[in-house]
Amino acid sequence: MKAAVFHKPGDISVDNVPDPQILDPRDIILRVTSTAICGSDLHILSGAVPQKEDLIMGHEFMGIVEETGSAITNLKKGDRVVVPFPIACGKCFFCTHEASPACENSNYKNYGPAGNLLNQKGAALFGYTDLYGGYSGGQAQYVRVPYADVSPRVVPENMTDEQVLFLTDIFPTGWSAIDWAQLKGGEVVAIFGCGPVGLMAQKAAWINGASRVIAIDPLDYRLDKAKRVNNVDTLNPNNVDVVEAIRQMTGGRGADVCVDAVGFEPERNFLDKAKAVVNFEKGSMKVLDMCFEAVRRMGTVSIVGVYGSPYDNFPLYRIFDKGLTIKQGQAPVLNYIDHLIDLVKEEKVVLDDIITHSLPLEQAAHGYKIFDEKQEDCVKVVLKP
Repeated sequence: MKAAVFHKPGDISVDNVPDPQILDPRDIILRVTSTAICGSDLHILSGAVPQKEDLIMGHEFMGIVEETGSAITNLKKGDRVVVPFPIACGKCFFCTHEASPACENSNYKNYGPAGNLLNQKGAALFGYTDLYGGYSGGQAQYVRVPYADVSPRVVPENMTDEQVLFLTDIFPTGWSAIDWAQLKGGEVVAIFGCGPVGLMAQKAAWINGASRVIAIDPLDYRLDKAKRVNNVDTLNPNNVDVVEAIRQMTGGRGADVCVDAVGFEPERNFLDKAKAVVNFEKGSMKVLDMCFEAVRRMGTVSIVGVYGSPYDNFPLYRIFDKGLTIKQGQAPVLNYIDHLIDLVKEEKVVLDDIITHSLPLEQAAHGYKIFDEKQEDCVKVVLKP
């Protein structure tokens, strides 16, 4: 089969690789019909998240069940399913306590309680390095899905792939950021980053009762997309002091909720990069710093952007003085996916309006390039095997 394979930083190509096989009675083999490139895939491409061996990429995918293991009774050949990106066994302590991103069994090589940089991680993820299980991803014609009696969800046949594909990751992730803040209605929500997750968080904020949604991004084409599809207010940090602008928009208080949907690889100047080298840090927490400044006292900061190292001068003093609540981590997709499927079916949310590029799988390298280098006004790439 053909698959998008990571070889080394900066090098992803579409190669011929062996077809996946059933390895456990709880496996299925899926024929992938649609898959997408995620912003966190770019961390592997850049080398910021290390991977030594060749790896089939991709954790956002859906398709048709081709083969089932002997223990699978909930799915059959021909079923059309979406697959959440964390791999969960469904039976361990964390899986039975609505904490599937901490599954104790799926990442058997590198699981542990410590959460270290290079070992003791949480649940395995599809196509996301050996640190997270080393499982082949779904940017391929076929993929093996372990523990398939737990996560995959059958989707309506009358809906297109594009309408439901983002239930795999980015919509549940954006939803998590808002759900963690426990909106009661009427809140002002500031969302830093207008990439795919930021756009989904904007949608979630409106659905959950926000009175105003403010989108922040340094790229005008992404701000235009946010305004067009989500009807939000927009701020460009290249043009305004974002923190001061948010305070002016909120009676001097700051936003009730700030969401970091950027993570550790924001746009950076030379001084930012030099600081990271001196402090042995990966990337920067400059966006998170702005969230801590822009949120009101006793407000909530949700972090769904990825962070991969310790950071010097972490502003604990500000978090304490302002009495902030912080929630962060991988999205517990299984906690939300059935509700989110219903929202799509009931036409209470549109997900496919963020897609800017739909390409054949053979053009995956080009898709990565334009997404990474922000060419062609690229916001979200869908690949078709």
